[in-house]
Amino acid sequence: MDNYWEAFKKVSFRFYRLLTRLVLHIIDRLIELTILTALSVYYVAETVILTFTPSFLRKLNSVRDKVVLITGGAGGVGQELAIRLARSNAKVVVWDMNEKAMENLKEKIESEGHKLFIYKVDVSDKEDVYKAADSVKADLGPIDILINNAGIVCGQNLLDLPDYMIEKTYKVNVLSHYWTVKAFLPDMMRHKKGHIVTMGSLTGMLGTYKCTDYSASKHATIGFHESLWVELKTHGFDDIKMTLICPYLINTGMFDGCKPKNINMLEPKDVAKRIILAIRREEVFVTIPGFLRFVLPLKNFIPAKLCWAVMYRVIKGPQSMMGMRNFKEVDAA
Repeated sequence: MDNYWEAFKKVSFRFYRLLTRLVLHIIDRLIELTILTALSVYYVAETVILTFTPSFLRKLNSVRDKVVLITGGAGGVGQELAIRLARSNAKVVVWDMNEKAMENLKEKIESEGHKLFIYKVDVSDKEDVYKAADSVKADLGPIDILINNAGIVCGQNLLDLPDYMIEKTYKVNVLSHYWTVKAFLPDMMRHKKGHIVTMGSLTGMLGTYKCTDYSASKHATIGFHESLWVELKTHGFDDIKMTLICPYLINTGMFDGCKPKNINMLEPKDVAKRIILAIRREEVFVTIPGFLRFVLPLKNFIPAKLCWAVMYRVIKGPQSMMGMRNFKEVDAA
């Protein structure tokens, strides 16, 4: 009888421990669910309120005296960023391969009474990036804002793409981000402040005709940015801000010959203004135009055949890209 009693006690004790663990697990899950629900309500409400709050009523950080480095900064959007940031009294650093364009930009900015620091850098070459980064740090100290803007596009169907240009596209559009961030992020982590801006593209969110190289590289760029954001948040570097910019086609010459059917090409000056606003607001994700942020994700919720029908018959994406300029060598854009 004693043996039965001992066995009963052992079984009862194990059951009690199992039940206790189950109850504690349920309580823990309920607490987590409650917290997540509260955060969901708060963050959604915050986003809605900020979305409809006029800019003049929102807090905007100043870029005065901030050291801002722009890759591919001698032309297009990069040039417009440099001009506007210099006018806001930032210490602007431009990296580019086009020395003449950089000298012209420097002359223009300095004629307005501002300074511009220029360096000839091949961002696809990690050793060149690391060397130039050391020079910038020696000249100006740690940078505050890194804008990875450099990008190139070949503009051909896959079988017409030269192999070396596929590799170059990835080196400039994706791998350069690794080298620049590795060069400047340690200082940001040490000082527990900084801002990294990544120029993605809407083509990185939706496959685009004649852009198997460009779209894929921008898709990779978005993945790099989001993964880095997760790493920094996980390790408590909340004060290092990150902003992902995904614009529509920009009228910089990269997409000459394209004739968009529904949305006009963006002008570089307008894109630059929006990027600077995003930096000053510390926005996390920006599409240009803004409404596409809510439209493009719909592709994940509709049948693939319907997605193609919308792309071809409504958006007319392939038709818009068919006239894209023929391949030409390009150093940076």
